[in-house]
Amino acid sequence: MTQTCLYMLSRPRQVSYAVYQAAEEAAASGPRGKKRTAEDALISGNNKAVIDLSSPIVAAKAIKSEAELAGMREAHLRDSVAICDFLQWIEQKVGSGATLTEVEVDLELTGRRKQQQGFVEPSFPTIAGANGNGAIIHYRAQQETCKTVDGNTLLLIDSGGQYDCGTTDITRTVHFGTPTAHQKRCYTRVLQGHIALSQAVFPEGTPGSAIDALARLPLWSDGLNYRHGTGHGVGAALNVHEGPQSISTRYWITTPLQVGMICSNEPGYYEDGSFGIRVENLLVIKEADTEFRFGGSTFMAFEDLTLVPIQTKMIEPALLTPLEEQWLDGYHRKVWEAVSPRLQDKPETLDWLKRNTAPLRDQLLAAGTAASTAATLATAAV
Repeated sequence: MTQTCLYMLSRPRQVSYAVYQAAEEAAASGPRGKKRTAEDALISGNNKAVIDLSSPIVAAKAIKSEAELAGMREAHLRDSVAICDFLQWIEQKVGSGATLTEVEVDLELTGRRKQQQGFVEPSFPTIAGANGNGAIIHYRAQQETCKTVDGNTLLLIDSGGQYDCGTTDITRTVHFGTPTAHQKRCYTRVLQGHIALSQAVFPEGTPGSAIDALARLPLWSDGLNYRHGTGHGVGAALNVHEGPQSISTRYWITTPLQVGMICSNEPGYYEDGSFGIRVENLLVIKEADTEFRFGGSTFMAFEDLTLVPIQTKMIEPALLTPLEEQWLDGYHRKVWEAVSPRLQDKPETLDWLKRNTAPLRDQLLAAGTAASTAATLATAAV
């Protein structure tokens, strides 16, 4: 006695019911041209014709090998050079009084990525949202309708690159003038959520939905939130959005986070028609060095792959805890140590990197001194 079954390696929630129905009917009817027997009817009536299985390919892609992780780290270092060079350029350009369009921002950033070894293409269309456009989650600037970027702009830039060795995805939110107190408070809450997730330690078997709230708690404390997931999987020189893991409120995604997986860490806050804020790094999951191992369990933690300064102008320092400030200074120290050797032939960008990776208190002091000097010069000119 034989039986034909159709195995569907799929994402059940993303497959149309019509596909299932057609498969059931096809399997139940048997091979074309063959007359159904009573035995065929008995088999199909007692057994499922369609069996859902998780694809082993998805799992194999999600957990990166040492070679893939090495490639991803190299890709992020190349990307850091491009982004730092771009941020230095745009701050200088806008600071000199120039006005750019969102499309020009996109082209300029992509142009700097193209200068990097092994660059293939953007990993997704760049999101360069000025002011209110930054509140549109998947915004794409068009020449005919895009906004301009000047000295009063809060700009959200979400972009990434495909390199011959890996994939990147990064978001930075920067202000080219003086942010409002409300913008700084919102930005700081987003950053606090980003830091909380980056520092998380969790036991094996933990799905992303169990730690999603860590990134939202600082926003929740002010009655704020965001309507997207906190983190998605990322492929190694493959899809920039890759499953099966997810850090989000999608509680039905029960895939546990595992060592070797790569996820984004991207909490945000958005006010329609006004501004958008998001801070995004990519993280790789590693085994945590914990003092104990409850029940023999392995505990896990995150390591930042993305190495680009976080703008301190947008931070309200009074809201940060000493541990959060320590994390920020430690992150910037890591950025400086990893990226500065690759900027020796770009003195202006190297100087920009040094200033923007200095300890938070030093940056705030320097900004205060610069503001005081500018005010004095303005008064003298009058």
